[in-house]
Amino acid sequence: MTSAITKAIERVAPAVVSIASAPHKVPEDQYVVSGEKHNESVVEASGGSGFIVSEDGIILTNQHVISDEEQFFVTLTDERKFAASILAKDPPGDLAIIKIEAKNLPIAPLGTAKHLKLGETVIAIGNAYGQFTNTASAGIVSGLSRSLMAQIDEQHTEELFGLVQTDAAINPGNSGGPLIDLKGEVVGINVAMIVGAQSLSFAVPIDIAIRDLEELKKFGYIRKPYIGIKYLPITDNIQQELGLETNSGALISSQGHKERAVEPGSPAEKAGLQKGDIIIAVNGKDVNQHEPFGAYLTKAEVGTVLVLTILRNKHKKDITVKLEEWRSK
Repeated sequence: MTSAITKAIERVAPAVVSIASAPHKVPEDQYVVSGEKHNESVVEASGGSGFIVSEDGIILTNQHVISDEEQFFVTLTDERKFAASILAKDPPGDLAIIKIEAKNLPIAPLGTAKHLKLGETVIAIGNAYGQFTNTASAGIVSGLSRSLMAQIDEQHTEELFGLVQTDAAINPGNSGGPLIDLKGEVVGINVAMIVGAQSLSFAVPIDIAIRDLEELKKFGYIRKPYIGIKYLPITDNIQQELGLETNSGALISSQGHKERAVEPGSPAEKAGLQKGDIIIAVNGKDVNQHEPFGAYLTKAEVGTVLVLTILRNKHKKDITVKLEEWRSK
C-alpha cells in the first residue's frame, strides 16, 4: 500500500526544479558521494532548487540561490531547460520570484504553515548537491517561530524569523525547494541548515511567499514596510562581547565602514534614531529572542506608526517612527 509520505511526494515532485547559473564546470571531486567517483571528471554546478506555482512558469525559490547570477537556467523534471528572469526579490525573507516562458506546467499546491504542530511529519524536496534531482527526506517539525542570522550573499546578512525548524535533511542544492506536509501541500521553502550540526534545518513559512505573490500580482512589485536601519539582535554573548547594558533587543549598528547603520532620508533618520541605539520594545512589547525586532516589522503594514522604546547612553527614550514603502527591485 502506498504510504502517505509517498503520495505527498508524488503530488509535488513534478513541480520541483533545479536552478543553475550559466553552465560551467567544476572539479567532480567536490561532489564525491559515499567514497565513490563517477567516470566523468567534471559536472555542472547548480545553484539550488525551486518549485513551480503557476502553469505559465512562475517559480518560487530563495534569493541567495540567484542573487549573484546575471544569467541562470531552470531545468524541469523532464530535463527541459529554460532561461529564467527575475520578477521580484524579498531580501528580508530570502525569497525570490522568477519566471520561465512555458505553458501547462505542473504546479505545487500551496498550503499554510499557520497550523503546523510540533512533531508533525514534513518532507523536504530538492536537488541535493546540485545533481541528485528530487531528493526527498522526511522528518518532523521540531520548532516553530525560530529566528537566525543568515548569509544572503558575500556582503549581506539578514535576520530570518518565523522559521519552521525541522530535522528533515536539507543538503546543499536543496535551498529553495519545498517543505511539504502529508497532504502534499507546500508549508515552507527550504532556506538553511546549521553547518556542522545534525538535524538542524529551517524553512521560510509559505505564507510569506504567498503574500509576496499577491503583492506582485496586485502592484507589480513586492511592497514591504521600510524603516531604514541595520541592526544586530542582542544575545548574552553579544552583550558580553560589546559590554552592553542589556542582553536583549536590537542594536542599531553597521557591519562595515561603508555600510550605514541608519539610511539617509529613511523613516529612522527622520525620527531621530542613531547608530548605537538599542531598541528594547515596540509599542510597549519587549524585543527579545522570542519576539525579535524583525518580527514586529513583518507584522506591520506600510504607513504603520511604531513607538520604539530605545536605550541611548543608558537612558530610556520613546521614538515614534512611521514606516514607509520599500519596493522590490
